[in-house]
Amino acid sequence: MFTGIILAVGKITALQARGGDCRLSVHTGKLPLHDAVLGDSIAVNGVCLTAVELGKDYFCADVSNETLSCTTFRTAQVGMPVNLELALTPTTRLGGHIVSGHVDGIGTLLEKKNDGRSMGFKFQAPDNLAKYIAEKGSICINGISLTVNAVDGALFSVNIVPHTLQETTLGIADVGNQVNLEVDLLARYLERLMKGDKAAHSSSNVTMELLQQSGFIK
Repeated sequence: MFTGIILAVGKITALQARGGDCRLSVHTGKLPLHDAVLGDSIAVNGVCLTAVELGKDYFCADVSNETLSCTTFRTAQVGMPVNLELALTPTTRLGGHIVSGHVDGIGTLLEKKNDGRSMGFKFQAPDNLAKYIAEKGSICINGISLTVNAVDGALFSVNIVPHTLQETTLGIADVGNQVNLEVDLLARYLERLMKGDKAAHSSSNVTMELLQQSGFIK
């Protein structure tokens, strides 16, 4: 688990094809690896990966076909900067929100504009994720815990303060860039719980009938 508070910006140094999937090597910059061990989880642009090789300033991880298919790693290139976070511990300050490192989909940056000393970003989310994104709720973008300012269908906007612009890859993001999105963990589980016993027999989405049966609407 993670908090969405980025500890360092690293850089992809190698992408090696391995038996149909990929091994990723990352230079970790200022990420504190002094107490990291093999098998630790490290979030790379919001994707939870397992360290299979560790050095003083780098680590390697295997990236499965599933991860390649549903994250921006499918278009990653050597030299690409990435946001990094170590897994949380029992004593970690939970400065962001609970982040699993399991990407739900890929969004697109549509607009960025100055807003005082901060910068406003507008993103397009996949249609199937729109229901999980709520105004003033939490969302994880490339591993960064952010507050949703406004929502319009599958469009949502966030405000990025100067510190986040400086300490993450959003500072160099361009309109048209794709990003990894992870919606709030509680929203995903709530949807499943609302199906009750039907969850074992049906893969259908939440319907008006189900909302009525669950007491959410009359």
